[in-house]
Amino acid sequence: MKVDDQLLTKLEKLSFLKVSDDKRDEIKSQLSDIMSFVDNLSELNTDGIDDNFAMNDDATFTREDSASCDTSVNDNILKNAPKSGDHFFIVPKIIE
Repeated sequence: MKVDDQLLTKLEKLSFLKVSDDKRDEIKSQLSDIMSFVDNLSELNTDGIDDNFAMNDDATFTREDSASCDTSVNDNILKNAPKSGDHFFIVPKIIE
C-alpha cells in the first residue's frame, strides 16, 4: 500500500498529531514499509489452522481474584506527601 499526502493528512487528523513538513517524506516511506510488511501476512496459508491455535497446549495461568487491602503501601507513599490525612493527599483547593 502506498501512503500519500492525502492519507497522511487523514492519519494526522485521526491521531491528533502534526507531522512537520521536513519529516513528511520520511514518515510516508516508513508507513509504506509497514503496510507492505502487513500485506505480506495476508499471503500466509492459514487453511486448516485452528482459530484457537497456540504455540503450546499449556493452559493460561490464572489466580484467584480476591480483594485485599494492604495499607502499608499507601502509608509509605503518603509519608512523603507534604500534607495527608485519612489515607488521602491534602492539596490546595483550586476550584471556587
